[in-house]
Formats: sequence, C-alpha cells, structure tokens
Amino acid sequence: MENFARINFLGASGVVTGSKFLIETSEKKILIDCGMFQGLKALRELNWSNLPVDVKTIDVVLLTHGHLDHVGYLPRLLKQGFKGKIIGTAPTLAIAKIILKDSAKIHEEEAKKANKEKYTKHNPALPFYTKFEAEKTIAQFQVELPDKWIAFSENISYRFQYNGHIIGATFIELNINGKRFVFSGDIGRPNDYLLEDPKKPEWADYLFIESTYGNKLHPKENIEDILSQLVNETIHKKGNLIIPSFAVERLQTLMYLLWKLYKKNKIPNIPIFIDSPMGNNVLEVFQRFPKWHKLSISEYNTMCNHINIIQSYKETWETIDDKRSKIIIAGSGMVTGGRVLTYLQQLIDEASTTVLLVGYQAEGTRGRQLQDGAHEIRFFGKYYPVKATIKHIESLSAHADQNDLLDWMSNIKNIPEKVFLIHGEPMALDAFRVKIKDTYNWHVTIPKLADIEKVFI
Repeated sequence: MENFARINFLGASGVVTGSKFLIETSEKKILIDCGMFQGLKALRELNWSNLPVDVKTIDVVLLTHGHLDHVGYLPRLLKQGFKGKIIGTAPTLAIAKIILKDSAKIHEEEAKKANKEKYTKHNPALPFYTKFEAEKTIAQFQVELPDKWIAFSENISYRFQYNGHIIGATFIELNINGKRFVFSGDIGRPNDYLLEDPKKPEWADYLFIESTYGNKLHPKENIEDILSQLVNETIHKKGNLIIPSFAVERLQTLMYLLWKLYKKNKIPNIPIFIDSPMGNNVLEVFQRFPKWHKLSISEYNTMCNHINIIQSYKETWETIDDKRSKIIIAGSGMVTGGRVLTYLQQLIDEASTTVLLVGYQAEGTRGRQLQDGAHEIRFFGKYYPVKATIKHIESLSAHADQNDLLDWMSNIKNIPEKVFLIHGEPMALDAFRVKIKDTYNWHVTIPKLADIEKVFI
C-alpha cells in the first residue's frame, strides 16, 4: 500500500454547502458525502459541472446525514458513471430518499414553469435531475448500523457514530492503514428538543470538522417566550406568521414547540398549518425510527393531531384564502424554493404578516436577503415588496456553535496530525482556526475548493 492518501476537497471547502470529500488510496476510493451547492449563483452553477475526478473509479459513497447539501448531488454522480454502493444509517437513507425524490419533483416543475413562462435564458431549461434519475440513485442505497466497525478491505474500515443534528446523522470514522480519519458531518447541539446529545470522537489522526458557526455562540434566548410573543402579536395584528422551515428536524421541532406552548396555555388554539410534502414524509421517519429521537409514540401522535397537515396544492390556496390569524410552516428553510414561495408571493407585501427565519441562511439565498433587511425579494421572475416584519431566531439552529464544536473535540486523546476546517464561510473558518490553535494548539488548515492534499498513512 502507498504511504499516502490523497484527499480531494470537492465541496464545502471555503463555503458551507456542497459537501464532497474524496479519499483516494491504492486500495479504495471513498467519497464522503455528495451534496449540492446552494446560495450564491456562482456556487449553484458549479452543480452543473462534472467533478474533476474519474467518477467511474469511486468505490463507495458514505453519507454523514440526509440534508440536500450532503446528498443532493448523488444523481449527478451516477450520471457521470458511479456504480458503487451509497451507504448510511437507516434514517439517513430514509431522509435522503425523501429529499432526492422531492428535489427531483421540484427540479422538473421549475424547469417546466420556466419554459412555459419564459423567464429563463436557457432554451430549454432542464431539470438538475429527474424523478427517474433519483429512483436509480436510491436503488444503490445500502443501510449499515451505527457503532460498528465495517471492513472495506484488508487495511480500510469505517464506523458511523450518532451526531445529533437531524435524525440519522452521524460522524464517520475511517481507519486507513492504522490512521484514523474523522469526518464530523454536521454536529448537533446538546440539550436538543428532539435528539440525544452528539457522541464525541476519541481519536483522530486527521480531523475534518464543520465550522458553520465557528465564529459564533448561539444567543441564550428563551425560545418559548419569543414564539409565544410572536404568536400573540400575530393574533393582535389579525395577520399570518409564516415560518420558512427546513423539512428535516426544524419542522418537527417547531411542531413540538408550538404543541408544548399550547399545552402550557402560553398560546391560544391558533390554527397551525404544515405545508411541506417532504416534511410530512420526514414525520413518518420519526415514527419508523423511535430509537433515534426522544419523542414517545403517544407524544408524536398527539402532536400530529393538534396540527393541520396540508396534503395538496389546492389546500395551500385554501389556507392563503383563510382570513383567520394562523401559523404557516412551509419549506424551504432558506426560502430557495418550495411551498413557502407561494405564501410569500401573496402575503409578504402585507404589514400584518410576520416572517420568522429559524436557521442558518446561506449567503446568496432569499432567506439571507430577508435577514439582511432587503426591501424587495425576487422569485418566479418578479420582484415583490417586503412589507412584512422579518424576525430571526438563531438559537433554533441545528448546528453546534463555537463552544459546542470545541467541546465535541474535547475527548480526542491524541494530537491530530492535521485538522481541516470545512463547511464554513471565510470569517467563521478563520475565527475557528484561531480558537482551535489557542485552545488545543493543533495544526489547522483551511482547504479551498478543488484543493488536493496528500497525507501520510
């Protein structure tokens, strides 16, 4: 076996989205995650390029979790010749299946709409991938259990370890010729409403750690009080509280919080509508995998019965036409697409509307524009004035903050040969680099997109 492994930083390097890390050895070629770029147009355009590696030679894909920026490029990988297995925990693959099918549907619908209404320069506009291509990808899924070392070859094995963040999420430990590579994926937070605390790695020769909030501490907010106040203000204004939400985890957490607030008599019995086909499917994943979260089946059923789950686009319009004050939770979390755009198209120009952003808003997304105070927002080829009140609860983020990240590394017994900071914007990456140096005195590197690093094994 060669003395070096080659690491290709194909995504989430110098940016948050598009997670893809190819480890090449003389025995195997292993891709960790296969996500889409999101946000800035220059990044989104990268999705349409083939990877700068020979995809046909990749043996396997290991998935840390099912979010789009970690799995959304998989059908394109198959298009470029990948034939191997795509391996993850059972809930991760269940989530990935939902996300890929839903995304394919959205890609096809958006291409059809763009062609029909001619607001695209592409002739014709094509979907990023189709439902057929998503199904082909799902056929290559293979479930593995967490906490168990699985051999790939004589000198290579791997293990998934529980990591909070979303249902099924793990960090990946990869042993290559006695050296341990640890890929953090996205790290969850302690004391989460629905999930157990993340496990922590105990050894890492090469550590690849996310840095989304590497420069921030989540504010110590009383989320229940903030939500109660917003709901009561919405009722007072006779308006609508619209919450763009990530379909995985955030939507279920919001359901749980609003149900709890009602049970504690902190909010009245205001109608709550969930409009996210993908979010509805994710709810079923919670039902199927009770050992991966804290909710009991009886709590789950009572919570679901308290909330109106929208089943069709016809019901979306009926909800918009409903004159009652109400709460609408709809995808997508960064306002990049999905059902929430229909609500905003009709209601964002009304002063009685409040839009609540509840998670990380990537640079270049509509969510970030709203968070930064944009006076107008563009979708479906038109501009809409923003007269709604825009609020943001950062502490509902499913990502670890700087202290959580430092604590997640605290059980590592050795001094890693290298720490690679990934999945972060430049300011977060640099601040976290300095903090790790000051806290642990470890050697830290910030790779850029398309960098290749040789490491000793």
